[in-house]
Amino acid sequence: MTPPSSGILSSASSLLSGRHILVTGVANRWSIAWAVVQSVVKNGGRVTLTYQGESQKDSIAKLMEELPEENRSSLLLPLDVRNDGEVAKVAERLRSEGLTLDGLVHSIAFAKREELDGAFLDTSREGFLMAQEISAYSLVVLCRAFAPLMASGASIVAMTYLGSERIVPHYNVMGAAKAALEASVRYLAYDLGSSGIRVNAVSAGPIKTASGRAIKGFIDMQKAVAARAPLKGQDLTSEEVADATAALLSPLMRAVTGEVLFVDLGYRQMGMV
Repeated sequence: MTPPSSGILSSASSLLSGRHILVTGVANRWSIAWAVVQSVVKNGGRVTLTYQGESQKDSIAKLMEELPEENRSSLLLPLDVRNDGEVAKVAERLRSEGLTLDGLVHSIAFAKREELDGAFLDTSREGFLMAQEISAYSLVVLCRAFAPLMASGASIVAMTYLGSERIVPHYNVMGAAKAALEASVRYLAYDLGSSGIRVNAVSAGPIKTASGRAIKGFIDMQKAVAARAPLKGQDLTSEEVADATAALLSPLMRAVTGEVLFVDLGYRQMGMV
């Protein structure tokens, strides 16, 4: 059977027309965050992007040249989630530009490579705390900073992975961080719900990204999903994950909050087969 080449959101639409989305975590053209940017724009939205470090700034600016002309002037702002002052400056810049936010995409995660290669038992205190701060606590930081700029109906989406709830060898400290991230999604959904702001997460299956390939055994993980998932014989694409994210950012999902949406070809639902 030939898998479908594109999904319901694959052609240009007005799903996100008039909505302004802040997207964090774009590192290169293979990033899920970059696919999200493309999906937001494809569906009529506007974006503001962030970067960390001057070398990343240049590469993202070059990527932005590929966007439709009306989006090439989108803001590109420095953001280090471990620096409260820098986070505040991004919020103030948006405020000074008279911009409100209709959505926020948190696609930020980091762990030292040595914490992934060894046993979880050997995780260092420093490595554990760093992974938690950058990968999980940063969502709290961004929500606190940007919620005042969000109107009722805004949507926040964080990126997570199945390693938060199941053992994935060599995911180690990132599994613990993603578990904390998903718990944070639920508590933030409660805190921000009274303001009409939704908070959800997308749990993507294995995709060929730079961070994914850094996990030992990644190719085997991809093969396992392709072989066992209900939607067999196809590799999950970043476009499919991005389009699901766009749906969560849109008014179509206006009654959904505190949830983790699995975009993994159905792999999570499989038992022992």
